[in-house]
Amino acid sequence: MKYTELADDPEDAEHSPAERIAAASRSTWVSVGVNVVLTITQIAIGIVAKSQGLIADGIHSLSDLVADFVVLLASHHSKKDADEDHPYGHQRFENAASLVLGTLLLVVGLGMLWSAARKLESPETVQTVHVIALWVAGGALVAKELLFRYMLSVAKRVKSSMLVANAWHARSDAASSLVVGIGIIGNLAGYPILDPIAAAIVGFMVTRMGWSFSWDALHDLMDRAVDEQEVAAIRRTLTETPGVCNVHDVRTRKMGDMIVVDAHIEVDAAISVEAGHDIAVEARQRVLQRHRVLNLMTHVDPWRRPDLDHAPSRSTVA
Repeated sequence: MKYTELADDPEDAEHSPAERIAAASRSTWVSVGVNVVLTITQIAIGIVAKSQGLIADGIHSLSDLVADFVVLLASHHSKKDADEDHPYGHQRFENAASLVLGTLLLVVGLGMLWSAARKLESPETVQTVHVIALWVAGGALVAKELLFRYMLSVAKRVKSSMLVANAWHARSDAASSLVVGIGIIGNLAGYPILDPIAAAIVGFMVTRMGWSFSWDALHDLMDRAVDEQEVAAIRRTLTETPGVCNVHDVRTRKMGDMIVVDAHIEVDAAISVEAGHDIAVEARQRVLQRHRVLNLMTHVDPWRRPDLDHAPSRSTVA
């Protein structure tokens, strides 16, 4: 998964969460259509052409189809408003869905590895595949690459890291189709064992992806912070707010594709509590407008020039 496509403009706020959800829904339905066709074609032709690699790639496409529906379900539930039981909203439904998706891919990948291993234990049972399997593998490669480019363009347009992950998922699917195509070519060239080897490689790729998805989702559910670059951008927005003298203890945690932030801001100790509160409100609004932040809790601390000696003042919370 790649997130660097979004790194050039971390403060973009052109698109609202609702627009990101709508874009995710549209692109995911396109992915559903592509994966339905690929699943049926690859598995059917794989059985007829006697290609285990193509069947494995078809199962991979089937898992992608299930993943698409998981994304649609997550998008539907995550856009619900906050309620009494979920005061921060339902964005973490995406994280939970990613954990389910990762577990599914992990199980499917291990199943592929097991099936390929059984074939490799008995290489004499591997049959020569029909050339039509190669044409289907090539068509699948082209379809998945085009899907990747479409989904990545949508992700970059709405600045959604979740869609970037989905796009690179499609690119990894294209890589699996390339591996299957090479295995089929080797089989047709007189090396039948290359077809189940290709199936095993696809199984390993799916297993690795499943583990990555599960591990990342588990850490997100355990309040993992966002990367340092995004934290620095949020800190910079706070520091540039008029009236803010210093910023410290900026803490973040992910809520789906959004972020919840806690921060201490320092304001002039000589101003009133009301003025300090107004500065905190302005800082919060600027962060919410410029970043993918769901909520920001600010703690206001008094700031004094280092060369002045004053008695301690009480802090307020805004």
